[in-house]
Amino acid sequence: MPARLHHMAFRCRDSEETRAFYEEVIGLPLAAVLPIEETKTGRKTHVMHTFFELRDGSFVAFFEAPDQPFVFKAQHDFDLHMALESDAEEVERVTAAAKARGVEIRGPVDHGFIRSSYFRDPNGYVVELAVKLPAQAEMMADHGKARAALDAWREARNAQPALA
Repeated sequence: MPARLHHMAFRCRDSEETRAFYEEVIGLPLAAVLPIEETKTGRKTHVMHTFFELRDGSFVAFFEAPDQPFVFKAQHDFDLHMALESDAEEVERVTAAAKARGVEIRGPVDHGFIRSSYFRDPNGYVVELAVKLPAQAEMMADHGKARAALDAWREARNAQPALA
């Protein structure tokens, strides 16, 4: 099993706009940049790869590739979002910073095991700040129970007629 997440990478429209959101609103410091002028296969390119550090040493990263089209397709949260563990005080700070900049905010929403607030970044991605609730430890502890529940869900899903 891998030890932990190193980074998740996404496309962005503008590295500076993305930096301002993740550093000044979310609170993740810009840790490194990697300008890429040639791919490992020798193709010329012009890309900026940025890395924002989380407290645990992992990173959220972005690629700005001005010579390649980037059209963000609006998606439902079920399709794509990133959830970052936080605490209530940090969520308050981020919410205030987001409100001051006119950033879209939803929540907080109590999911039973976490309480989440949602923020839309300048690229269109949803960033969830999740505050652990006491029920999370029990929910995440029993891997065998999770597998059995998934198997039961799949069996029930497969017995249902297909949705159009």
